[in-house]
Amino acid sequence: MAPYRIRLYRDEDYDTVRALFARGIIEHAPSVYRHMLRSTRVQLGLLVLFTAVRAAAGCWLLALGATALVLAAAWPCARALCTSYVQEALLTDLCDIHSTYMRAADSCFWVVEAGGAVVGMVAVAPAQDPAQRGEALELRRMSVSKDYRGCGISKALCGEVLRFAQARGYRVVVLYTSIVQVVAQRLYESQGFRMVRADSPSLFARLICFQILHYRLELPGRP
Repeated sequence: MAPYRIRLYRDEDYDTVRALFARGIIEHAPSVYRHMLRSTRVQLGLLVLFTAVRAAAGCWLLALGATALVLAAAWPCARALCTSYVQEALLTDLCDIHSTYMRAADSCFWVVEAGGAVVGMVAVAPAQDPAQRGEALELRRMSVSKDYRGCGISKALCGEVLRFAQARGYRVVVLYTSIVQVVAQRLYESQGFRMVRADSPSLFARLICFQILHYRLELPGRP
């Protein structure tokens, strides 16, 4: 296991943390695109398009070309799902990390340092869902640099959040991840989280069957 240490966020980490988060999300864009291509709804739509153009123009090449154009146009749409999420985060809680996580009650932000560089991060804050306020904390912004994955860092960060929640008397920790983040899903499930709901964040997401998965972990009560 590569040597690393978890510490509290400092203001000098600001640019590195934001860049690490953005890279971690954008790298899922190809997975979103592949997920879209595997969708039965998308495959049916492409078949209908191909058949309609073939029937109207009487040309196989034109039908293939029309299908290829739609596939090419779908790539920036798939990438936009990731980039829009990044932009929202950078303009909200990751715009002022210190105020959002280090000053606010029942909130915190940790980074992972290895080789003199920040290679991982995670945050925790009260759940955004009004129905869970006062009951649950939310694990947020988990990200680990690609070169340091498989070293147990994500598991250690998850443990940091769970200990923080227990120490403050919370009974539940929730989190959200996407359907294409399979490795993250396995990590959370190995820590005891269970999926309780799945939602599509937009019309385009519904069309390609892209979902945000809601996970929940019930913490053991105090003895």
